[in-house]
Amino acid sequence: MADSYVGTSGWMYRHWRGPFYPCDLPQAQWFRYYSARLSTVEVNNTFYRLPKSETFAAWRQEAPPGFRYAVKASRYITHLKKLLDAGEPLERFLSRARELAGALGPILYQLPPHWHEDLGRLAAFLELLPGDLWHVFEFRHPSWYTPETLALLDEHGAGFCVQDLPGLETPVCATGKLAYVRLHGPTRPYVGSYSDEELRAWAQRIEAFLSSGRPAYIYFNNDAQGYAVRNALRLQEMLGREVKAKVAGAASL
Repeated sequence: MADSYVGTSGWMYRHWRGPFYPCDLPQAQWFRYYSARLSTVEVNNTFYRLPKSETFAAWRQEAPPGFRYAVKASRYITHLKKLLDAGEPLERFLSRARELAGALGPILYQLPPHWHEDLGRLAAFLELLPGDLWHVFEFRHPSWYTPETLALLDEHGAGFCVQDLPGLETPVCATGKLAYVRLHGPTRPYVGSYSDEELRAWAQRIEAFLSSGRPAYIYFNNDAQGYAVRNALRLQEMLGREVKAKVAGAASL
């Protein structure tokens, strides 16, 4: 069965001090603490600004063996260019992301919420994507949720992002090389905690993805009050894939 990677969307939340991070743990050690307990993290700040190559290289050095970073593509590509004439900014972004080397997981392309389906534009962009990386598309407008969109992604080996976002229902399916799930909150976006019953239902869906031979990446984005990390740890437990501390001394943190 393929591997599952469970984590959260970001890890640098001050309000996680206490609910997750020990109160006396210096912020500089937060990632070490996080990565000893969860197997992946989704990096969101790359959406707003492109970090230097040295930053990606530093992230690679900090990651324990087997840890994966999912990286959100620049909004310049997805929101300003809307995938049009994006070859040069795409190459610039990916060249830096490659500094993560073996710690690089999927690249997430989140499209604007008011942009309707444009399969021609999507098809042209898919042709630009290098096949040695994993690419995932998150559509925020329901006009994209069609068999044609899913078939196009599958044809190019690209993943479809399943979202649990109140007010927006997406298909629960996987395309291409992997499964990708973002859980934004059970009743309102970015807040609230998933119940065990809800998490078990997601665990069953994820097991089905894994049975198809696709690795699965799952991220909780309900960061309020530390619910995201608590839910991630619980889902990881349900999937029977508890992460062992891989960093020397991490178990003592």
